[in-house]
Amino acid sequence: MKLDGKVAIVTGSGQGVGRGIGLALAAEGARVVLMSRTAARVEAVASEILDRGGEALAITGDVTRPSDIESTLSATLETYGGLDILVNNAQHIPRGRILETPDEEAQAAWESGPLATLRFMRSAHPHLRGGGVIINVGSRAGLRPDPVGRGAYAAAKEAIRALSRAAAMEWGQDEIRVLVILPFATSAELQRMEREDPAAFLRSKNATALGRVGDPEVDIGRAVAFLVGPDASFITGTTIPLDGGKSFVR
Repeated sequence: MKLDGKVAIVTGSGQGVGRGIGLALAAEGARVVLMSRTAARVEAVASEILDRGGEALAITGDVTRPSDIESTLSATLETYGGLDILVNNAQHIPRGRILETPDEEAQAAWESGPLATLRFMRSAHPHLRGGGVIINVGSRAGLRPDPVGRGAYAAAKEAIRALSRAAAMEWGQDEIRVLVILPFATSAELQRMEREDPAAFLRSKNATALGRVGDPEVDIGRAVAFLVGPDASFITGTTIPLDGGKSFVR
């Protein structure tokens, strides 16, 4: 219970990595605000946490809407009285090679990724001063572009990494830590790949040193719970792959 009394917001927490992070933070004692565009999904995750004896608040919202960001933050402060942890996980994933990616897809990736991350970080900043932690979710696609086409997605995720590094340097004096994780775990996108292109899925899975896909709660969520906790208080401004040895960050 190293996060006992802490309050966390996790975006995109209705499924996959976001859900796993929310469950893991709650297991360590955090009160978790779950934000997702799909009410049924985020309410189901909140019920999971409540059934395990934790505390959770489900909010339906879209990170591309500034008003939804502000209303989520207001509801968090009103319900729990503060904020200690922000996890920016929500992200639209454009598919296709650069020449095939419509402007609308690239724009959606930008607005749901780096722009939403920037807005949420700025709004949360006053409440995180004095020991808060921000975890932003990046992607290995930015480190090693996918040959089948993920250029627009990779660009958006690398923008998040640059933003996070800058925020860590600027906000260290405010005692706010900022980190990026690169997860590789079961997700809707990976499940789609397994159905539609089993060979590509196997190549991706076998590219890990451990030869398996991570579990969103056990492998990703618990690592995040450590990173936002007191034992990681000297870690900031860096990117940490949580991918079984799939990526190498120079």
